[in-house]
Amino acid sequence: MFLRLFVRRVLAGSCFVLLVWPVAAQEILTLEIDRAKIVELPAGTNTLVIGNPGIADATVLRRQNRIVLTARAYGQTNMIALDTRGQALAEVMLVVKNAEFGLVVQRGLERETWTCSPRCEPAISPGDSARHTGEAIKQAGQHGGFARPNAPAAK
Repeated sequence: MFLRLFVRRVLAGSCFVLLVWPVAAQEILTLEIDRAKIVELPAGTNTLVIGNPGIADATVLRRQNRIVLTARAYGQTNMIALDTRGQALAEVMLVVKNAEFGLVVQRGLERETWTCSPRCEPAISPGDSARHTGEAIKQAGQHGGFARPNAPAAK
């Protein structure tokens, strides 16, 4: 009985350490949703791996040791830089969060996001209601149509 309880405690403790320790040892890079950030890569980077490109995606800048990271959805993922032998040069935890400015209106289960600087305008954000998102896309399409003289009108 004592041995079984001891093994459970050791296993529970080691699982906790295995899950928490690697994250704490990594650098954390915070990104804002729908925004891009230029990031320097370690010298000798040959391959870049992003754990979940649905959360953050990378575009490599040619002839430079830099990338453009774009935050696609809320959440966390990791990015690993590898050399030509496949050895990890660096690993970074990417955390995507909402922008610091703006307004979120919650009406029951319906959510709307607004960008305010200084006047509030509708914005699109994951988690917004379909009605709000559809209206914001429609308005953006109508507005964008003015910039293209021969473009078909938005419906």
